[in-house]
Amino acid sequence: MSLSPSPLPHSVIVTRLRAAGCVFAEDEARLLISTARTPADLATMVDRRVVGLPLEHVVGWAEFCGLRIAVEPGVFVPRRRTGFLVRQAAALARPDAVVVDLCCGSGAVGAALVAALGRAELHAVDIDPAAVRCARRNVAATGALVYEGDLYRPLPATLRGRVDVLVANAPYVPTGAIGLLPPEARVHEPRVALDGGADGLDVQRRVTAAAPRWLAPGGHLLIETSERQAPGTLEHVARSGLAPRVAGSDELGATVVIGTMPGR
Repeated sequence: MSLSPSPLPHSVIVTRLRAAGCVFAEDEARLLISTARTPADLATMVDRRVVGLPLEHVVGWAEFCGLRIAVEPGVFVPRRRTGFLVRQAAALARPDAVVVDLCCGSGAVGAALVAALGRAELHAVDIDPAAVRCARRNVAATGALVYEGDLYRPLPATLRGRVDVLVANAPYVPTGAIGLLPPEARVHEPRVALDGGADGLDVQRRVTAAAPRWLAPGGHLLIETSERQAPGTLEHVARSGLAPRVAGSDELGATVVIGTMPGR
């Protein structure tokens, strides 16, 4: 239920948001007004946004690939560019594919991929308990299983050699660059979802090294990375025995490295 009229005038909210550095203050004001359930709720939401909480944490959801993804405070917010990862994976998958979403965060990638395919057997993993709670909410309608743990460790052994599509939006920010991130990410998102080690590739190395044990013949590993780090990601994918290639979107500023398992 939206508030009408707003207890805080739209113009006042816009002024406060703009003073706090919100670039799209008018759009955010409309969203906050339409989302708030009570006048007190609206006032609290505006206050939280003004002190720097991500808008998605304030309203409790993020728009991703046409879906409304629940996002709790402290959980990584899915980025628009990651929609490119979903599209690349959907183009390679068949209906009823076995899909594993590593470092799943809120479960946005897995949820969007199943929506794109129509149906799939989805398994998702994250090491952060708050992210796992969100992911379970976001993929509940798909019948997916969400596991809490480190990368492949909590997956059932019965998945080995059966995974058609393995997607990983693993952390790839170099440790030394964390301090350069916007405060919304640096302060309000979990470091475990951002920090990829000295060169940003620590988690990716672990993902690629073990991927061949889980992929089906002809299966695909897709990893989101940066344009600058793509050569390193490609090298590690090739070392694992997968056939590597890179795909990119200038429009979204997105880069995905794809490794294909021999076979089929």
